[in-house]
Amino acid sequence: MPPDAITPIALSDPRRAARQALAGTPVDPTSLIEYTAGERLLVIGEDHRRIEYAVRQAAPLQARVLCLVTDKASHRPIAGATTWYASRATVQLSGWLGAFRLRLAGQADDEILFDQVLDLTNQSLISVELPPPGYLAAGPDQLDQQLDDGLATLKDLTGRFEKPKYFQYDPNICAHGMKGATACTRCIDACPAGAITGLVDRVSVEPHLCQGGGACATACPTGAMTYNYPSVEDSLERLRRMLRAYREAGGKAPILLLHDSERGTALADDLVRADTRTARRLLPFALEELASLGLEAWLTALAYGASAVRLLGHTDIPQASRAVIDDQLLTARTIIGGLGYPASALGWLGTEGVDVDEQGPGAVMPELSPARHAARGGKRQILFQAIDHLHEQSFQEVQGDALPLPEGAPLGNALVDENACTLCLACVTVCPGKALQHGQDVPQLRFRESNCVQCGLCVQSCPEEAIRIEPRLLLDADARNAVRLLNEDSPFHCVRCGTAFATRSVIGRMSERLADHAMFATPESRRRLQMCGNCRVADMMQSGEI
Repeated sequence: MPPDAITPIALSDPRRAARQALAGTPVDPTSLIEYTAGERLLVIGEDHRRIEYAVRQAAPLQARVLCLVTDKASHRPIAGATTWYASRATVQLSGWLGAFRLRLAGQADDEILFDQVLDLTNQSLISVELPPPGYLAAGPDQLDQQLDDGLATLKDLTGRFEKPKYFQYDPNICAHGMKGATACTRCIDACPAGAITGLVDRVSVEPHLCQGGGACATACPTGAMTYNYPSVEDSLERLRRMLRAYREAGGKAPILLLHDSERGTALADDLVRADTRTARRLLPFALEELASLGLEAWLTALAYGASAVRLLGHTDIPQASRAVIDDQLLTARTIIGGLGYPASALGWLGTEGVDVDEQGPGAVMPELSPARHAARGGKRQILFQAIDHLHEQSFQEVQGDALPLPEGAPLGNALVDENACTLCLACVTVCPGKALQHGQDVPQLRFRESNCVQCGLCVQSCPEEAIRIEPRLLLDADARNAVRLLNEDSPFHCVRCGTAFATRSVIGRMSERLADHAMFATPESRRRLQMCGNCRVADMMQSGEI
């Protein structure tokens, strides 16, 4: 069901107005990914009876079947299909609908292509939570009827198909790695489909494997990975209009109920029909996948006037997506709790059949003046807009100028040991958000906290181990956006030509470390450490050393 689908339900006027506003808000289209699949079916398994049954059931489907038996103890051919034999350890299977690739290690180098795969092995050859389209794992525990249904599904997957391209990726702000150091792997860890792999300084996403879970974009601290179906900006605009329509129609204290657009829709409709005081304030909002909205969207919904945000859970949500949502919830609840609001205003709505009134009366926000801004800009701009509005509206004075956040939160500070830092600026060259900056024409290390995503690349790149990071939320927006000085030094000038080429701390540290080196045993050679590169070469030539 598409995100803007509406199920007929008896609604109060405010909720009806909210739904009408939601349905009338357009969503920008995204590009499409194409699959083209024929009828080449690969059946893999150990159990001859199961394989033979599958081949017989596939015959009426006119599929061209090849069987691969991974039990080498038996070489009995499978009637009605070409039969190969190989040990499981040699089988390498990858790909997606219309482009599955089979390679048998140690045998021919050629790959064999298939359109669909029926995997009857005891342990699936492709073991990700969301397997690729066209791949059906029907192990030994499935009944024959389930196998029949699966084969019919595979038969339907012939022809040409299109699906949305769910993501956009900007490698220029990716925090995965830089200069051989790997830091952020959040999108890789979050993807239940195994569609994302790490390269040296960026990641690669295979769009044919992507199932649109959205957890990658939610987990991404920089906004390099964004969700596209719909975009976060479109979703928040729909939320803003829905909450405004609800409020203008006389509704009070709306509870935003986020749910996925398949199983979650039916569960959400059941909850909305419940005749309870809390249920009558529920505003369901369908997403393609629950994990496609995270921290910045939840806080923006509260800033727009939602009294609570509930995430409708059920057993079909991938565990990788749940883990991302839980991490985001921990950070979000820490922020709103630190601002003086009930942390329980954000959270799961249990599992199937949970009465929403069990959340309790203290689990909602006080009535605030709703934010009027449209959520625009990058991920972090949207997040800080929401935080600043909630901070301004808070009835409670916050102690201190910063809120400590859980480890792994994408906001925070960088601290530098001035005695250890030589201002080599290796940290500046790897910082993906440009939080660490140099001092232009003077030896300085500067820092803009609003840009720091706590990826840790600066810590890994520092040769002096002079940097550490600290997850926190600096509450003052001006201070957060200001560029502040972390360390500075005076320039060191070449003792021969007078050109500034390093800092005094770098030259001092280098002279100290090389004092006992055989190449710098004489006063003349030690003096070269105080020369720029050109003068150093010239001095060595004049002395006849080169």
